[in-house]
Amino acid sequence: MNPTCYACFDGDNDILYYRLMTAWHENEKFEFTFVDAHTITQARDTSTEESIKRSLRARLNASDILVVLVGEKTKNLYKFVRWEIEVAIEKGMPIVAVNINKKKSYDSDRCPPILRNALAIHVPFGHKIVQHAIKNWPAQSAAHKKNGDTGAYFYNESVYTSLGL
Repeated sequence: MNPTCYACFDGDNDILYYRLMTAWHENEKFEFTFVDAHTITQARDTSTEESIKRSLRARLNASDILVVLVGEKTKNLYKFVRWEIEVAIEKGMPIVAVNINKKKSYDSDRCPPILRNALAIHVPFGHKIVQHAIKNWPAQSAAHKKNGDTGAYFYNESVYTSLGL
Protein backbone atom coordinates (compact mmCIF):
# COMPACT_ATOMS: atom_id res chain seq x y z
CA MET A 1 0.00 0.00 0.00
CA ASN A 2 1.28 3.46 -0.87
CA PRO A 3 1.43 6.05 1.89
CA THR A 4 -0.77 9.13 1.71
CA CYS A 5 1.52 12.13 1.28
CA TYR A 6 1.06 15.64 2.54
CA ALA A 7 3.22 18.09 0.61
CA CYS A 8 4.13 21.47 2.02
CA PHE A 9 5.90 24.08 -0.04
CA ASP A 10 6.18 27.74 -0.93
CA GLY A 11 2.89 28.16 -2.80
CA ASP A 12 4.01 31.40 -4.41
CA ASN A 13 7.29 30.14 -5.85
CA ASP A 14 7.42 26.35 -5.83
CA ILE A 15 3.95 25.15 -6.82
CA LEU A 16 5.38 24.09 -10.20
CA TYR A 17 7.36 21.35 -8.45
CA TYR A 18 4.30 20.13 -6.58
CA ARG A 19 2.35 20.05 -9.84
CA LEU A 20 5.18 18.17 -11.50
CA MET A 21 4.97 15.51 -8.78
CA THR A 22 1.24 15.12 -9.40
CA ALA A 23 1.97 14.90 -13.14
CA TRP A 24 4.51 12.12 -12.55
CA HIS A 25 1.78 10.23 -10.72
CA GLU A 26 -0.67 10.69 -13.59
CA ASN A 27 1.81 9.74 -16.33
CA GLU A 28 2.01 5.97 -16.83
CA LYS A 29 5.57 6.31 -18.19
CA PHE A 30 6.74 7.17 -14.66
CA GLU A 31 6.91 4.71 -11.80
CA PHE A 32 5.71 7.26 -9.29
CA THR A 33 2.83 6.94 -6.87
CA PHE A 34 1.76 10.05 -5.05
CA VAL A 35 -1.38 9.62 -2.96
CA ASP A 36 -2.00 13.31 -2.36
CA ALA A 37 -3.64 14.56 0.86
CA HIS A 38 -4.36 17.95 -0.74
CA THR A 39 -7.52 16.53 -2.26
CA ILE A 40 -9.06 15.93 1.20
CA THR A 41 -10.14 19.45 2.17
CA GLN A 42 -10.11 22.93 0.69
CA ALA A 43 -7.97 25.69 2.18
CA ARG A 44 -8.68 28.94 0.38
CA ASP A 45 -6.47 31.99 0.53
CA THR A 46 -9.50 34.09 1.50
CA SER A 47 -10.13 31.98 4.61
CA THR A 48 -8.92 33.06 8.03
CA GLU A 49 -5.60 31.69 9.26
CA GLU A 50 -7.49 29.63 11.83
CA SER A 51 -9.78 27.99 9.27
CA ILE A 52 -6.89 27.35 6.88
CA LYS A 53 -4.91 25.65 9.66
CA ARG A 54 -7.97 23.59 10.58
CA SER A 55 -8.17 22.33 6.98
CA LEU A 56 -4.42 21.74 6.83
CA ARG A 57 -4.53 19.78 10.10
CA ALA A 58 -7.30 17.57 8.66
CA ARG A 59 -5.04 16.84 5.68
CA LEU A 60 -2.07 16.14 7.95
CA ASN A 61 -4.17 13.84 10.14
CA ALA A 62 -5.14 11.84 7.06
CA SER A 63 -1.53 11.55 5.88
CA ASP A 64 1.20 8.99 6.47
CA ILE A 65 4.21 11.04 5.40
CA LEU A 66 5.19 14.70 5.01
CA VAL A 67 7.01 15.78 1.85
CA VAL A 68 8.60 19.22 2.20
CA LEU A 69 9.58 20.83 -1.09
CA VAL A 70 12.61 22.92 -0.17
CA GLY A 71 13.00 25.90 -2.47
CA GLU A 72 14.94 29.12 -2.36
CA LYS A 73 12.62 30.85 0.15
CA THR A 74 11.22 27.87 2.11
CA LYS A 75 13.52 28.61 5.04
CA ASN A 76 11.70 31.89 5.72
CA LEU A 77 8.10 30.64 5.63
CA TYR A 78 6.75 30.57 9.17
CA LYS A 79 3.00 31.13 8.93
CA PHE A 80 2.07 27.81 7.32
CA VAL A 81 5.13 25.81 6.19
CA ARG A 82 6.86 25.90 9.57
CA TRP A 83 3.52 25.22 11.29
CA GLU A 84 2.87 22.22 9.00
CA ILE A 85 6.33 20.82 9.79
CA GLU A 86 5.75 21.37 13.54
CA VAL A 87 2.45 19.45 13.38
CA ALA A 88 4.11 16.61 11.45
CA ILE A 89 6.93 16.40 14.01
CA GLU A 90 4.41 16.38 16.88
CA LYS A 91 2.52 13.57 15.13
CA GLY A 92 5.74 11.63 14.59
CA MET A 93 5.25 11.55 10.82
CA PRO A 94 8.14 10.48 8.59
CA ILE A 95 9.49 13.54 6.78
CA VAL A 96 11.07 13.68 3.32
CA ALA A 97 12.77 16.99 2.53
CA VAL A 98 13.06 17.37 -1.24
CA ASN A 99 15.68 19.86 -2.37
CA ILE A 100 14.54 21.61 -5.52
CA ASN A 101 18.15 22.62 -6.17
CA LYS A 102 18.97 18.86 -6.33
CA LYS A 103 21.26 18.84 -3.27
CA LYS A 104 21.50 15.31 -1.85
CA SER A 105 21.73 16.30 1.82
CA TYR A 106 20.50 18.88 4.33
CA ASP A 107 20.66 22.35 2.77
CA SER A 108 21.23 24.87 5.55
CA ASP A 109 20.79 27.77 3.09
CA ARG A 110 17.22 26.77 2.16
CA CYS A 111 15.81 24.24 4.60
CA PRO A 112 13.62 25.49 7.45
CA PRO A 113 15.70 25.49 10.67
CA ILE A 114 13.07 23.34 12.40
CA LEU A 115 14.29 20.43 10.24
CA ARG A 116 17.91 20.82 11.32
CA ASN A 117 17.53 18.41 14.24
CA ALA A 118 14.31 16.70 13.20
CA LEU A 119 14.43 13.14 11.90
CA ALA A 120 14.11 13.56 8.13
CA ILE A 121 15.60 12.21 4.92
CA HIS A 122 16.92 14.84 2.51
CA VAL A 123 16.88 14.05 -1.20
CA PRO A 124 17.19 15.95 -4.49
CA PHE A 125 14.14 16.67 -6.62
CA GLY A 126 13.64 13.85 -9.12
CA HIS A 127 10.94 11.23 -9.54
CA LYS A 128 13.05 8.11 -8.86
CA ILE A 129 14.67 9.25 -5.63
CA VAL A 130 11.52 10.95 -4.31
CA GLN A 131 9.54 7.76 -5.01
CA HIS A 132 12.23 5.71 -3.27
CA ALA A 133 12.10 7.96 -0.21
CA ILE A 134 8.29 7.96 -0.04
CA LYS A 135 8.26 4.18 -0.27
CA ASN A 136 11.19 3.38 2.05
CA TRP A 137 11.67 6.23 4.51
CA PRO A 138 8.63 5.46 6.71
CA ALA A 139 10.10 2.09 7.78
CA GLN A 140 13.63 3.49 7.97
CA SER A 141 12.37 6.43 10.02
CA ALA A 142 10.55 4.10 12.44
CA ALA A 143 13.78 2.13 12.99
CA HIS A 144 15.71 5.36 13.66
CA LYS A 145 13.02 6.52 16.11
CA LYS A 146 13.28 3.24 18.02
CA ASN A 147 16.99 3.94 18.45
CA GLY A 148 16.28 7.50 19.58
CA ASP A 149 18.00 8.94 16.52
CA THR A 150 17.29 12.46 15.31
CA GLY A 151 18.64 14.80 12.69
CA ALA A 152 19.11 14.99 8.97
CA TYR A 153 19.69 11.81 7.00
CA PHE A 154 20.54 11.29 3.36
CA TYR A 155 21.05 8.30 1.09
CA ASN A 156 24.54 7.19 0.15
CA GLU A 157 25.65 6.96 -3.48
CA SER A 158 24.84 3.25 -3.71
CA VAL A 159 21.11 4.07 -3.47
CA TYR A 160 21.39 6.53 -6.35
CA THR A 161 23.39 4.02 -8.38
CA SER A 162 20.80 1.29 -7.76
CA LEU A 163 18.12 3.67 -9.06
CA GLY A 164 20.15 4.45 -12.19
CA LEU A 165 20.90 7.99 -11.07
